[in-house]
Amino acid sequence: MAIDYHTLKNWRFPPLRHSYDEKDSMLYALGIGMGAAAAAGADEPGQRGALRFVYEHELQAMPSMAVILAHPGLWMGAPEAGVDLLKVVHGEQRLRLHRPLPAAGSVTGVSRVKAVVDKGRDKGALLIVERELRDAAGELLATVEQTSFCRGDGGFAERGQPSDETPPAMPPAPQREPDLACELPTRPESALVYRLSADRNPLHADPATARRAGFPSPILHGLATYGVACHALLRSCCDYDAARLRTLDARFSAPVYPGETIRTEIWREASAIRFQARALERNVVVLANGTAEIAPA
Repeated sequence: MAIDYHTLKNWRFPPLRHSYDEKDSMLYALGIGMGAAAAAGADEPGQRGALRFVYEHELQAMPSMAVILAHPGLWMGAPEAGVDLLKVVHGEQRLRLHRPLPAAGSVTGVSRVKAVVDKGRDKGALLIVERELRDAAGELLATVEQTSFCRGDGGFAERGQPSDETPPAMPPAPQREPDLACELPTRPESALVYRLSADRNPLHADPATARRAGFPSPILHGLATYGVACHALLRSCCDYDAARLRTLDARFSAPVYPGETIRTEIWREASAIRFQARALERNVVVLANGTAEIAPA
């Protein structure tokens, strides 16, 4: 079954309420490696802030945790969506924080299909879903935008259907040496911890499933890699003050294997921070075209 532009653009998502407590916030932070930084730097000036994400005293929520709250799940797997789910990959992730994410609370997420873009019969389609997160009082906390690359679903415009315009491309990393770099290790069990907070796809846990998908072993969740980059920016640019991170956008360019070291390379530009992340042991860029807005101290 081929995708239908109008069906997707008018897809109805029920509002989703997601309650979480301090334990959930700490578990998420542990899943992206914050505990290692807290344990290693608890007595070092400038690094004590890491402890505030994994210890209930003055607890802060990681800003990147917003991307997993009130997520609509695998809705694209519904037959009426017409999407070839086996050929869908997570292409880009954007996040805007309108106010700091509480360390515990209840949020409501309302999603909508923002754009359906035909890239061509042999090039696939882009499906962009926007989600607004609001607190119990109705105040807007975050706007989350996920771009999925539907590799098997291009060509619908040739059948006379509309297609939205391709959104502006994320800016590439500057062609110069980075101003800062932050190397953070992942642990061999990091995907097993992270999946307790979010996506329980067996690709991230079961070696046999990973081999069937073409990987030698389970891979780390892309959004866990995104969380590691968030950690690097908080550490390098925000003095571990979560309230200073306003936006975090990136493109997923390659998988990470648990146990690899992620090196986040950071450039200070006039308007924003640019960054990319690479798996150091393989020298492979795993997050590209990254942009972040940081509020002054």
